[in-house]
Amino acid sequence: MRVDGKPEGLRQSMSWVHTWSGLLLGWLLYAVFFTGTLSYFRDEIDDWMRPELHQSVADANTAERGLEALTKIAPNATTWTLNLPSARQTALEATWREPGAAAGRAGIKRAELDAATGEQLTPRETRGGSFLYRFHFELYAMPRIWGRWIVGVATMLMFVAIISGVITHKKIFTDFFTFRPRKGQRSWLDAHNATAVLALPFHIVITFSGLLLLMNMLMPWGVNAAYDGNTQAYFTEMRGGRQAAPPGNAGERQGGRKSQETPDPASMAPIAPMLVQAQQLWPERGVGSITVNAPGTSKATFELRERGGSSLINRGASKTLSFDGVSGELKSSPPAQDVSWVRATNNVFTSVHLGRFAEPALRWLLFLSGVVGTIMAGTGMVLWVVKRLPERRKLGRTPFGHRFVEVLNVGSIAGLSVATAAYFWLNRLIPAELAGRADWEIRGFFIVWLLCALHPLVRSHRNAWRDQLALATILFALLPVLNPLTGGGSLLQTIAHNQWSVAGFDLMMLALAAMHAAVVWWLMRPAPVKSIAAKTVQSKPSATNGTAPLESAT
Repeated sequence: MRVDGKPEGLRQSMSWVHTWSGLLLGWLLYAVFFTGTLSYFRDEIDDWMRPELHQSVADANTAERGLEALTKIAPNATTWTLNLPSARQTALEATWREPGAAAGRAGIKRAELDAATGEQLTPRETRGGSFLYRFHFELYAMPRIWGRWIVGVATMLMFVAIISGVITHKKIFTDFFTFRPRKGQRSWLDAHNATAVLALPFHIVITFSGLLLLMNMLMPWGVNAAYDGNTQAYFTEMRGGRQAAPPGNAGERQGGRKSQETPDPASMAPIAPMLVQAQQLWPERGVGSITVNAPGTSKATFELRERGGSSLINRGASKTLSFDGVSGELKSSPPAQDVSWVRATNNVFTSVHLGRFAEPALRWLLFLSGVVGTIMAGTGMVLWVVKRLPERRKLGRTPFGHRFVEVLNVGSIAGLSVATAAYFWLNRLIPAELAGRADWEIRGFFIVWLLCALHPLVRSHRNAWRDQLALATILFALLPVLNPLTGGGSLLQTIAHNQWSVAGFDLMMLALAAMHAAVVWWLMRPAPVKSIAAKTVQSKPSATNGTAPLESAT
């Protein structure tokens, strides 16, 4: 491209790339960033949206109660598993497999147990945080493969926008320490630059690791070349070298004499001494889950797994202790598997993206970094409109394209906040016994979002921003009040009982309310005094088609 007969330099070319790659998919990228940021608290959202579980308060005897409950619920099961309560889970999660059940997840039965009594709980049907998590990379309202392709392409453009933005802004790090309020376009650019630089390493890593998670779909050629087209070998190495058993061996085991032997019934050893030994070995993390194989028989074994994983390299792996189920004696623990460099490299990047390894403090840091990234995307879209205000004043009207971007900005940014808050409200307002209520929660989310997208068509631009952000502020702020009124635990109660999964959600909602309230306060300030010439231009009804640009609030 040429400007005034001269070829454009690298920075000018990158500026063009940065502007249009950000605009074309900016609204989608904002939604991906927003829902992805909330997904750092996916487990907390799951717990909050099932208030029937909030009565579950763990104590030192929770594991014993869980095992006693399983002897009544699933006395003939071949395996039991208890996921113990934690800072991210209030209730006991019990799973078991009945004799002859289908292989894989299809043959597993589940139940939620009260940690204080062992009684089975019946939580309401909801998708909880899983809906926001899957919307983050599948968009929900379309076939999964299409959604992943669209998000994958948008993520590529996001990566391009980040790199081109760094190249474009020659003084980006200097400008990071400069903010000029009430300066119109300059203020928006300062805000965009500051949020971009503040969490720049996070933005680069989160975008690149997101591409890695979709790598096998978006760019399969590297795997095909490295493994000569044998993708199964790649996935086997990614899973740590586990190979499926040959069919012949499985058949021999099925028909062999040993498989036909029935273990004798036997009383199982108490779990408390095993937990004490495990706690001594894992004082920081403690026991996360208990698996009982062949429960109630002479062949019973207990497997205690450490809570969480201590290594990004071997994501999903945790230390295990094995005990004899009858005598309670500690058996030799299985040796740790060697991790291939393929799996280790992938695990490091994907673990950082998913954030499942993070302790509470680090999880909040990731959440705040995601908020900064969301603000960066939002300010970039607003900046596109503000930069074109002088052109609109010269024309004496608002071009259709500019008005289209204005409407989409309000609907996609402020509207998404209102729709998300409405999703949580619908979780409590829709009757718990209604069939298909989880689908109605999600339908309500999209209906509210659609209404928010239409709202800017009948309101001036600035008032549309103010209306929707004020509504989002109120809805987010009242969620901690709604919780105890609809069967959940109050914030003070959940903090007192160390139920941080529920308390963490309420605190996150208050943080979101404060952020939205700050923007509403900024929008409600009186507009600065401008020159008489500027007022004359803006006083024409056709100048903005009844809109009041956000610049007037700076």
